[in-house]
Amino acid sequence: MFDIHRVEIDWGGRKLTLETGHMARQADAAVVAQYGETSVLATVVAARSVKPGIDFFPLTVNYQERTYAAGKIPGGYFKREGRPTEKETLTSRLIDRPIRPLFVEGFKNETQVVVTVLSHDLENDPDVVAMVAASAALTLSGLPFLGPIGGARVGVINGEFVLNPMIDEMMESSLDLVVAGTHDAVMMVESEAKELPEKQMLEAVMFGHKHFQPVIQAIIKLAETAAKEPWDIKLPDFDKYKDKVKELAEKTLRDAFSTPEKQKRNALVDEAHDKVFAEIDTGDDPNEKVLLADTFKKLEMDIMRTDVVSTGKRIDGRDLKTVRPILSEVHVLPRTHGSALFTRGETQALVVATLGTGEDEQYIDSLEGTKKERFLLHYNFPPYSVGEVGRMGSPGRREIGHGKLAWRAVRPMLPTQEEFPYTIRVVSEIMESNGSSSMATVCGSSLALMDAGVPLKAPIAGIAMGLIKEGKDFAVLSDILGDEDHLGDMDFKVAGTENGVTSLQMDIKITGITEEIMRVALEQATAGRLHILGEMSKAITGSRQELGEYAPRIETIKIPTDKIREVIGSGGSVIREIVAESGAKIDISDDGTVKIASASRESIEKALARIRGITSEPEVGEIYKGKVVKIMEFGAFVNFFGSKDGLVHISQLTQGRPATVGEVVKEGQEVYVKLLGFDDRGKVRLSMKIVDQETGKEIPRAEGEPEETFESRPPRREGGRGGERGGRDRGPRRDRG
Repeated sequence: MFDIHRVEIDWGGRKLTLETGHMARQADAAVVAQYGETSVLATVVAARSVKPGIDFFPLTVNYQERTYAAGKIPGGYFKREGRPTEKETLTSRLIDRPIRPLFVEGFKNETQVVVTVLSHDLENDPDVVAMVAASAALTLSGLPFLGPIGGARVGVINGEFVLNPMIDEMMESSLDLVVAGTHDAVMMVESEAKELPEKQMLEAVMFGHKHFQPVIQAIIKLAETAAKEPWDIKLPDFDKYKDKVKELAEKTLRDAFSTPEKQKRNALVDEAHDKVFAEIDTGDDPNEKVLLADTFKKLEMDIMRTDVVSTGKRIDGRDLKTVRPILSEVHVLPRTHGSALFTRGETQALVVATLGTGEDEQYIDSLEGTKKERFLLHYNFPPYSVGEVGRMGSPGRREIGHGKLAWRAVRPMLPTQEEFPYTIRVVSEIMESNGSSSMATVCGSSLALMDAGVPLKAPIAGIAMGLIKEGKDFAVLSDILGDEDHLGDMDFKVAGTENGVTSLQMDIKITGITEEIMRVALEQATAGRLHILGEMSKAITGSRQELGEYAPRIETIKIPTDKIREVIGSGGSVIREIVAESGAKIDISDDGTVKIASASRESIEKALARIRGITSEPEVGEIYKGKVVKIMEFGAFVNFFGSKDGLVHISQLTQGRPATVGEVVKEGQEVYVKLLGFDDRGKVRLSMKIVDQETGKEIPRAEGEPEETFESRPPRREGGRGGERGGRDRGPRRDRG
């Protein structure tokens, strides 16, 4: 029934198995990859014909995690997996980026890669396994795919590179880097690092490239026995309109690519495009129109690329290394906790930082379990940022990916939760875009966080590098424009501090780049990043010492865990009462950590006093400020410590015995009292007369005057209350006389 083919290799100390012919046999190709006990299924299906008039390669990659893979049932009402999680979206992009450039130019059949996590051992992250499975399925499918590719995760633990570290080992790693590529070159890099030097980052990339070579060989071995026949693909004649398009459009395009302003340059390109389509008759065949458009784009690329490589001069007149003019501004919005406007050339990001409490943390439900995230970074790219009209809705894959890149760059420089007990949200609104709005987001985020008073370990900046490779000649471009990204061969983003790299991302549009090109790009990126940090320091050099006027203040205290129930109260009644009275937000952790947050110091003090009153015990000899809650014939009951009341006997109200208690105090009056002690039943005895009611300070005793103690207290009145409010003294009657 089954024609099963399987290969196995030892990879990083664990067994990797690739198997085909057992599942999903109606797909063009299907491969189950298992690493440890993490298993994924990758399938590939492509349409047999091209849709008329399609002018792009319609490749879709869908990575999906099933909760049964980890023995879980989905949360929520429907108990079914819903829209893709952030992890699923990011992993789909991770697989898409290295495989897309490896399809033969001109192949435009609709193609779908679906990768499903079937089993997760909670040790081996499925993302790299998914990439390997997708590569194997594409290699077996017969599609015009110039692979296979391999992929690997690289960590740095105790200063040593580690291949495919397990999930718990990543907690100790100073690097989380995923690299993918072919046998000859690197195609994609995604990473987060703790200020590692550029040299070590490059070594990590090459370490990963070296150690996924056995995976590529395993895929080739599987393909030798299980690959399907190559598809017979009819590619368009790219030379058909080449000469005519060049004759009509070359001069205008050369003028366009020597025009610095984006809008004027776009207008000239549109003029050349319209002229070509007006002069060349393609008939009614939509595929001919697409071929003409492709020929026009190829001419654009040739003109821009050859000029840069031959002259070293770029579209806007810069040389290869110069960064566009930068203006950094902070505190641009009056009511926000922190804000910044970062402008670099025609790219501009408005970034706003908001501080919150523990209840603002994001709960993330994943196969590994539920965790809380205290740092959020959201990136928005509205159509007006590029002068276009467009549909606006929920964030797409691009926005999620760019936001995560900036998040990775900034997170290593954040203070720990113990140092800064706030939830932090950063939102980047892209106002203008002409090249690397994600790196503008990194710079703007750093500025906004410092403006908000978040104690960053160091400011962070980012720069995007480009590449134009013509034969053996190449040019690496610092701070690329949108057109240089669109028409170039590489998008290489590096973010970090003056001490090292915190994030590196690389995407290649050709069949890979060499170690030499990466080294040149990293060297130029370092110089560019240091320049940008210098420009940013003109606005703010470090985090503000004080939080903004409207930011919440957080006070953190620790209470005994056996007191948590008392602070919360039955059904949350006590904590709701404290919140209502104080106006502060209160968050209590299972370990007894209590965070009290409010923009008002007075609110925090009210909440602190209530919580301490519940969880602490008053100390004998201390002076407390309290409120008279009940007046009796023999004295006044004062609420002085949380919910605790005590009696101030009439003889302890004031110097000299008053005729009545009401002569000295009234109900609701605030007074200062000293705790004299407790009787053998734990009831409280207080004194007002030895405390200055104006200052709250103890009145010094006269020389020879005995110290107030329970032993020297005056006798009880007949039938009086001798303890806490609501109690009753049932001791023997004594003669008052």
